[in-house]
This record gives sequence, structure tokens and C-alpha cells, in this order.
Amino acid sequence: MQKKIFLLYVLACILWPLDSQSAWLKQQQDIMGTQIVVNIWYQNKNSANSCSQKVFAEMKRIDALMSPYRSGSELAKVNQLASKQPVGISKELFRLIKQSIDVSEKSEGAFDITFASVGYLYDYRNRQKPSDQFIANKLAAINFRNIKLNENDYSISFTRQGVRIDLGGIAKGYAVDNAIEILKQCGVQHGLVSAGGDSRILGDRNGRPWVMGVRHPRNKNEVVLKLPLTNAAISTSGDYERFFIEDGHRYHHIIKPQTGKPVTETWSATVIGDQAWLTDALSTTLFVLGVKPALKLIDQYENMEAIIIDAKGKMHYSSGLIDPEKNNTEK
Repeated sequence: MQKKIFLLYVLACILWPLDSQSAWLKQQQDIMGTQIVVNIWYQNKNSANSCSQKVFAEMKRIDALMSPYRSGSELAKVNQLASKQPVGISKELFRLIKQSIDVSEKSEGAFDITFASVGYLYDYRNRQKPSDQFIANKLAAINFRNIKLNENDYSISFTRQGVRIDLGGIAKGYAVDNAIEILKQCGVQHGLVSAGGDSRILGDRNGRPWVMGVRHPRNKNEVVLKLPLTNAAISTSGDYERFFIEDGHRYHHIIKPQTGKPVTETWSATVIGDQAWLTDALSTTLFVLGVKPALKLIDQYENMEAIIIDAKGKMHYSSGLIDPEKNNTEK
């Protein structure tokens, strides 16, 4: 990924590539609570179709393993038992939880999978939220340091009652990375896999970059930026994905660990990098941090860039990006 990326304003409709060409095979399914899109440049359509089905199967496998809403998943078992006893889990789930904790440590708790200790009581479809008293009583459970991992037997335990974890801020990115590996194993050289706000590009678009758009947080039919990308991952976290509005307040799914309530300082955060699991986790992290600490943190990561839209609608860019307004002024 080049260090300098020029950003241009455009109108469009969502985070997505431009219209596919005739030799692209595009398929989609609803998995992991979002729309999964696989777009492959093919020479043999049957082989490309088979490869896409392998991707969808992998997404379903990860959902069955890591969904907190499936009673039979490993993650559901952890949430049920880990406050009472150590729970043995797969190396795969253990590794992803460990990676989550690493992001928590580097962000000083801005990213925290234990947000679910309070967050599970927000029901955006039915417009329900926990009371302030409940949040106050449960807030101490939101702390990644309540998670204890034992590498000797790949077990996890919680140090206090009421702790829950949710990998919604990292699992879709992880699934996208696995999907790209499947495309490589299939011999695919050019393709794109998206899972909601998380996408990763393999190769380019036959000599041209893919052009990805960043949606306007308050107008779903408008995109504020387009980014030409090759061999890159991109993730966006926004307060418009799952939310309801009550008494003029927007209650959305990105919870600030320190308060147990939705973040109010940010509208969206987009991160560009090499791996989707990390862009996924960091887009959530930067959203929670707010502009100044977010831009400071992203500069600590190699080959990572970010665009943040604050609660006033102003866009902010990390040091490796060129602000299109300043660039036009300089010209």
C-alpha cells in the first residue's frame, strides 16, 4: 500500500467497488448478520463459483464458532461459564481473543470486547436500552483485564461475575482475511471480499486500482470520499449501522467502555491497512477514541491510515493521507 493516497470527493451510495466488468463473478449471501460479497475475476466460471462457495462456507463456520447469539457457539459457552470456571476453547478462538486484548492494551482500553457486559442489553431493533442504574452497577465488568487466558491449555476465564465478550469489532475482519486466503488457494489473483463495513482487495482490477467509497454518515445515498486501492484492507465503523433515536439522542452499537453508553463524539472512522482483522478492530478503536487520540494512535501502526468524521461532520486524516481540500487549495 502506498504511503500517500489522494482522496477525491464523489457522490455514490455505500462502501463498495465500482461496477463490475463482464469477466467478474459477483455473488452474495447474508451471513454473520451482514451481507457477504465475493467478487472474483475468473477464467473458468465453474471454478470461480466453487471458490465463492468455499468462502461462504468459511463465513458460516466462523459465525457458528464466534457468534454470541448462537447458543451452541464456543463464544456463547465462554459467556455462560467463564465467570465460574476456566473454559477450554479452540486455538483459533483463543488467538483472536488474544489479538483483541493486544489492541485493547495499545489503545488503553478504547477497544474492549467486554463492552458486551453492558452492550448486550441494547436492542436497536426494539428500541431498548439499559437504565443508567443498571449501567452503573455493571460498568466494572467492562474491562479487558477481567479476561484471563492460559496458553498452557488454551483456556479462558473471567475474574468477576457479569463479564461477557463480543467479537463483533474484529470477527468479520478476521473472516474476510480467511476468505482472501481461500481465494489465493483457489488460484485467484484479483478479487474482493466484503462483510458489511469490512473489505479486503486481492491484487488490482486488471491494471487499475479498485475504487472504494466512504459513505456519508448522515446520508446513505452520498459518499464523501473515494480511495483507489490495491492489495489492501479497508474497514469503516459508523453510528448509522445499528441505531435508534429517542428524545433527540442517537443510541447506536459502538459502546464507549468507560461509560457503557454509545459514543457521541464521532460519526464514522475508516481505516486502511494490510489485514482486515486489524482494520476492523482499529476502526472501532478510533471511533471510540475521538479525533486527536485516534490520529496519534494510528500513526503508531505501520502501513495504516485513517479518515475520521467527527460529530460536526468534519473529516480528519492521518499523516499519510492528503486532505483533498488542502491539496486543491495548494494547486
